[in-house]
Amino acid sequence: DVQLQASGGGLVQAGGSLRLSCAASGFTYDDYDIGWFRQAPGKEREGVSCISFNDGTTYYADSVKGRFAMSSDAAKSTVVLQMNSLKPEDTAVYYCAAGRSSCTSKDFGSWGQGTQVTVSS
Repeated sequence: DVQLQASGGGLVQAGGSLRLSCAASGFTYDDYDIGWFRQAPGKEREGVSCISFNDGTTYYADSVKGRFAMSSDAAKSTVVLQMNSLKPEDTAVYYCAAGRSSCTSKDFGSWGQGTQVTVSS
């Protein structure tokens, strides 16, 4: 079974940085992508970023472009979301998810548990 373990959340002041990690394992296929999502209280879940291991393309929501950067290790076992210039509106529970060619299909079949990110003003 695919397992995803997100970590690295915490409390930070506006303008600060946090680094989230997603440990991924159990894939039986190679054409998987991993995405980061977030959900704030009372709001719908929002896609934040996605990395396609087929061609190395990364995708970002407009709200985080230029501030967040997604990367992975060579083994594709750990995906990192570096979050800089954080804003109070970035406060949410962040999740990593994976699926087959999911960056384009938007179909993420596997989800990790969330990690809380709180940005104080």
